[in-house]
Amino acid sequence: MTAEPTRTRRPLGQTVHRKLAQSWQALREWNRRQWAFTAASTVVFGLLLGVATVLIPNPVFGRDIAPVWWNYPVWILTSIGMGLLIGSYVNPQPTNRKNEVEDAQSQANLDTAIDGSLNVSQVSLGIDEENTKTTLSEKLGIAGGALAWFAVGCPVCNKIALLALGYSGAITWFAPVQPFLAVLALALTVVAVVYRLSGQIECPLPQSKSGASGSQAVNTRSSIASNSANAARTSPFPFGME
Repeated sequence: MTAEPTRTRRPLGQTVHRKLAQSWQALREWNRRQWAFTAASTVVFGLLLGVATVLIPNPVFGRDIAPVWWNYPVWILTSIGMGLLIGSYVNPQPTNRKNEVEDAQSQANLDTAIDGSLNVSQVSLGIDEENTKTTLSEKLGIAGGALAWFAVGCPVCNKIALLALGYSGAITWFAPVQPFLAVLALALTVVAVVYRLSGQIECPLPQSKSGASGSQAVNTRSSIASNSANAARTSPFPFGME
C-alpha cells in the first residue's frame, strides 16, 4: 500500500512571492507568437467590453448615465488581464495536436522511468491537480470578465439590475456597489493570470517521502510537457492553444 504524499505548507507571503516570480519568469519566456495572440485578445476583449458598455461611443448601444473616471482604467486593466490569460493557452510553436500529445506522453514515460520512486498513482494525482488549476484559472477569468461588465456598465441599462431593482433601485443600490465589483473583477483576473502563468513554470506533483532527486526533477519545468497534453484536451480555447 502506497503511503500518502505529504506536503509542507508555506507562509502566505512566501507563496504569493513565489507565484509572482514564477509568473514573471513565464512571461519572460514567451515568444512573439504568444505575445501576438495576447495583444489580439486584449484588443478584441477591450472592443467587446467597451462597445457593450458604451465606453466606446457607438450607434448600437446607449447609455443613460455617463461613465465615471474609474470605468476607463478598470476597462483597460481587465482587457489586458484577459488578454494575458488567453495568451497563456497559446502553444509556443504551432504543432500538430496528435504529435504534441504523443511527444508529451513519451516525455511522461521518460520522467517516470527516471524516477523509480514516483509511482503511477502519484503521477495521476499530479496531473489531476494541474487540471484543477487550469479549470480554476478559467473560472476566475470568466468571473472577472463578467464582473467587469457589471462594474463599468450603465447601472440603469443593465437588464438584470433593472429587472431586480427597478430604475430608482438600480441608481440607489446598484450604482454604489459598482466600484466594489470593479475591484473584485480586477482581483479575480489577476489571480487567474498569476495562477495560470505560475503553473507553466512549476507543476506541483506530490513529493514522495523518500525525497528522491528524480521526484524533484519531475516537479520542475521538465514535467510541464506531460501535463500540457491533458490541459490541451480540456482547454476551451481554439487556435492550437494548450
